[in-house]
Amino acid sequence: MTTPELRTARLLLRGWRPDDRAPFADLNADPRVTEFLGRMRDRAASDELLDRIEEHWATHGFGLWAVEREEDGAFLGFTGLSSPPFEASFTPAVEVGWRFAHHAWGHGYATEAAEAALEFGFERLGLAEIVSFTTVANARSRRVMERLGMRHDPGEDFDHPRLEAGHPLRRHVLYRLAHEDWRRHRAGLRA
Repeated sequence: MTTPELRTARLLLRGWRPDDRAPFADLNADPRVTEFLGRMRDRAASDELLDRIEEHWATHGFGLWAVEREEDGAFLGFTGLSSPPFEASFTPAVEVGWRFAHHAWGHGYATEAAEAALEFGFERLGLAEIVSFTTVANARSRRVMERLGMRHDPGEDFDHPRLEAGHPLRRHVLYRLAHEDWRRHRAGLRA
């Protein structure tokens, strides 16, 4: 399957290339990037993750795009849509997610790329709702979710089933965005 490309004002969301593996491994080994993910990944584990990302595209017809900056072609990280591989009160679902290299933080890239992924999910895939989640302490990602117009209901917070009891990152917040709410949010941004 050919991964569709999405373009924003500054970014290209594209399929993965073999030369993305090294910078992706660097990103996954950075303790600043992985602070809220539970663990860093070595090169082999990073490559396994990328293989799973590519398998998700082949299986579902959507997934996580590699994100590069248009002006210089720099690999920044990933953004896209995925199906959470665990059972929880809100699954099955489609999640919007992102992970960017530390040098790309603070420029609005996560929000810009995630907006393109949401548009793809709602307009091209016809999804009724898209969710996002992170550990309670991840304020940076929670701000992105809020900028996207996603809503958090504390009653839906959950313990991540892949993290053991007592793990400091186990408690997660869930954000939701319905298609109609996305349309209204987008219209408000353009007004």
